[in-house]
Amino acid sequence: MGNRGMEELIPLVNKLQDAFSSIGQSCHLDLPQIAVVGGQSAGKSSVLENFVGRDFLPRGSGIVTRRPLILQLIFSKTEYAEFLHCKSKKFTDFDEVRQEIEAETDRVTGTNKGISPVPINLRVYSPHVLNLTLIDLPGITKVPVGDQPQDIEYQIKEMILQFISRESSLILAVTPANMDLANSDALKMAKEVDPQGLRTIGVITKLDLMDEGTDARDVLENKLLPLRRGYIGVVNRSQKDIDGKKDIRAALAAERKFFLSHPAYRHMADRMGTPHLQKVLNQQLTNHIRETLPSLRSKLQSQLLSLEKEVEEYKNFRPDDPTRKTKALLQMVQQFGVDFEKRIEGSGDQVDTLELSGGARINRIFHERFPFELVKMEFDEKDLRREISYAIKNIHGVRTGLFTPDLAFEAIVKKQVVKLKEPCLKCVDLVIQELINTVRQCTSKLGSYPRLREETERIVTTHIREREGKTKDQILLLIDIELSYINTNHEDFIGFANAQQRNTQTNKKRAIPNQVIRRGWLTINNISIMKGGSKEYWFVLTAESLSWYKDEEEKEKKYMLPLDNLKIRDVEKGFMSNKHVFAIFNTEQRNVYKDLRQIELACDSQEDVDSWKASFLRAGVYPEKDQTENEDGAQENTFSMDPQLERQVETIRNLVDSYVGIINKSIRDLMPKTIMHLMINNTKDFIHSELLAYLYSSADQNSLMEESADQAQRRDDMLRMYHALKEALNIIGDISTSTVSTPVPPPVDDTWLQPSGGHTPPLQRRPPSIVLPPGRPPAVRGPTPGPPLIPIPAGGPSSFAAPPIPSRPGPQNIFAANNDPFPAPPQIPSRPARIPPGIPPGVPSRRPPAAPNRPTIIRPAEPSLLD
Repeated sequence: MGNRGMEELIPLVNKLQDAFSSIGQSCHLDLPQIAVVGGQSAGKSSVLENFVGRDFLPRGSGIVTRRPLILQLIFSKTEYAEFLHCKSKKFTDFDEVRQEIEAETDRVTGTNKGISPVPINLRVYSPHVLNLTLIDLPGITKVPVGDQPQDIEYQIKEMILQFISRESSLILAVTPANMDLANSDALKMAKEVDPQGLRTIGVITKLDLMDEGTDARDVLENKLLPLRRGYIGVVNRSQKDIDGKKDIRAALAAERKFFLSHPAYRHMADRMGTPHLQKVLNQQLTNHIRETLPSLRSKLQSQLLSLEKEVEEYKNFRPDDPTRKTKALLQMVQQFGVDFEKRIEGSGDQVDTLELSGGARINRIFHERFPFELVKMEFDEKDLRREISYAIKNIHGVRTGLFTPDLAFEAIVKKQVVKLKEPCLKCVDLVIQELINTVRQCTSKLGSYPRLREETERIVTTHIREREGKTKDQILLLIDIELSYINTNHEDFIGFANAQQRNTQTNKKRAIPNQVIRRGWLTINNISIMKGGSKEYWFVLTAESLSWYKDEEEKEKKYMLPLDNLKIRDVEKGFMSNKHVFAIFNTEQRNVYKDLRQIELACDSQEDVDSWKASFLRAGVYPEKDQTENEDGAQENTFSMDPQLERQVETIRNLVDSYVGIINKSIRDLMPKTIMHLMINNTKDFIHSELLAYLYSSADQNSLMEESADQAQRRDDMLRMYHALKEALNIIGDISTSTVSTPVPPPVDDTWLQPSGGHTPPLQRRPPSIVLPPGRPPAVRGPTPGPPLIPIPAGGPSSFAAPPIPSRPGPQNIFAANNDPFPAPPQIPSRPARIPPGIPPGVPSRRPPAAPNRPTIIRPAEPSLLD
């Protein structure tokens, strides 16, 4: 590396990993690292042991790695290891390290092959390693063994994807050479998350175990399944070597000897083996960290900012400080009072856009639900007329009356007023339910202190229940006051003379004609499938008609229905439907729309149904009443047979209608005021002035302010997270990222993978470090004597910078990376591809003779050679 600042990048990420792993937050931040992926027994753990030069990982057949192992290799003069879960202990005996890994794995996963995504953090200091951070992941398996769950394959894949799908992770895809590369699970998974191959490095293990006469040369030359970062071959120790305690240094020497002596690999021996893999990974990881550092810094800063506000209250937190407890108690009770008042009175800040708050729901009860309940009991025409006729007859007794009796009017009015008690008390119950729900919502902020929350809820709910009795008494008193004196001199009362002249129809005054009462979406629910089925329309309700349109632009009107003789009835919700339905029908048994006797209108919730019904009431469309079955023809004939009685009934009916209207208006006005004064405002005052005293008297402060275990854990986690983020930003701030390291050769450009149809593909420019000197004849290239042109296989040293083009013949590939625009002459077929015995493989003389400006003496010979 070019400077010390960049060499410190990998230790920097190690510190970040420690900071986050210690608080269990490693998944929340994508730290640059290398994830080792491969099938079961592919040799992943052996590769890692070769890096360290020690036996320290659990070995054996079947699934051995059952938890992710974050392995931090740190160059140091002394050799030892330490775990994050027992930081104080330094392990110098690496057999103990293996035992500790096995024990820690079993502690979380059990002893019978289970897996867990919780990582083990191991740091190894050694003079034989380069700074690296790797994650050893469980091997990909297919069939569950032992007490493994049936979906073990899915679980392992999910765990691996969790690590390799991060853009900041490099993927070390380990595949054994004695397995077909096209069947490699590691490469398949890497391809899923990194289709461009920008982050994947291929490692081929078990090269010494391939069948005789076969080799992995095409793979290692990046020909078969090209990766942008290429493949590196390694030879691990066999199980026999491991059992025989063969030294890893001896194994590395044997690996070097294998590559130098094998005819298929000797030309690339300098680019194979564990030491080269370690260097490449160190270089690639360092460059990768440098690229991701700016985005890492911005992520850390945004996370820190999001935590600032919450951490502020925890910074100087002392759980047992009585001053803090008193202050917290006062603040929470005060905040509870403010929240309760905001939910009832409404507030501009922190508006809930998802559902109605307590105050809005209570308003709906006052002005939609309660008036609707009053109207439902008020309009029961036949019952009322029958009761009036009985009252008149019973007052006259045996005599035949000449005049309409006042007592009949008074008796009927009192009976109607008494009926008001039920809807009024129901209104109080609905309001109480909303108040209790509001209290529960407000106490959710006290969740940190379960006892305080429980006591607050209990005290306030008990107070509301106490006020319920007083409020109901007051409302019953209001109705009793109305019953105590029938004021026939009221300015709005029509009087006897007007009642006789008044027509029933004039009584039903509608709102201003053409005034729009409501707009909204409704579904017509009972259109048959043959005629299009249920469909949603935009409805507009005015004082005179109900119209529906295709959409809210109100351009395409579908139908207009006059409101005359219409009524509303409830419809039971369908078995499979989640819609709430009500129906409109004509009292004269006429079709309402096309051939339908009633239109069923559907809403998403019961609240919407109630709201629409209240809107129809304002337009003069009332709900249907259950018809009394005990009517008989004699009563009907009574009115027709006795015209005088019929006139008297009509007169009293009009008087009762007028007076009950006055009472209803008065009750509709007084009910909300009474409930607000006696219950809602009183509860607000109680919370502000008396709740604290009740809390102190119910329990001592220490028990009230006892934190829940969850809250204490959350606070500790948040503080640790906050300090870890600050520490991480400080660590990053110490690194000078403005320094520039020696550039790594650029990754393979894979544009050559697409067939080019015979024309010359774009030329690959070599880095300056490997461009040959211009003008030098091919014969004098290299320090050792030898034939001027040795046909080197296409995967020679130059292929590391730019792999060969598969569509060309092998021998021509030695000129593929030159800057010469003319095609190179082919090799003379009679010349054998032999290697002088005295030249060690990989020396510069074996580099293909390529110069930007070839001697012109070769060019006249080109046509004859091509012929």
